[in-house]
Amino acid sequence: MMDELVFFDTMRQGLWIAFVISLPILVAALVTGVSIGLVQALTSVQEMTLTFVPKLAAIAVVFWMSMHFMTNTLVSFFHDQIIPLIIGG
Repeated sequence: MMDELVFFDTMRQGLWIAFVISLPILVAALVTGVSIGLVQALTSVQEMTLTFVPKLAAIAVVFWMSMHFMTNTLVSFFHDQIIPLIIGG
């Protein structure tokens, strides 16, 4: 039977890993959105759809560049934390 402390510690680690994995994509979307918003404010071009394509492109590029990091982080979490809990070790 799993102890409550082990459960909450595993949940905390899982949430932290989810945060760390999503951080590069969220930062890319934030920086791109603020940059495009600044350009729109400076040029008085207020088109709502103008931010969508650059933001999507930035997210795709950052996702492609950080896939290796994301995969390694998740695999190591499952290998070091989750699988031993499932096995009972």
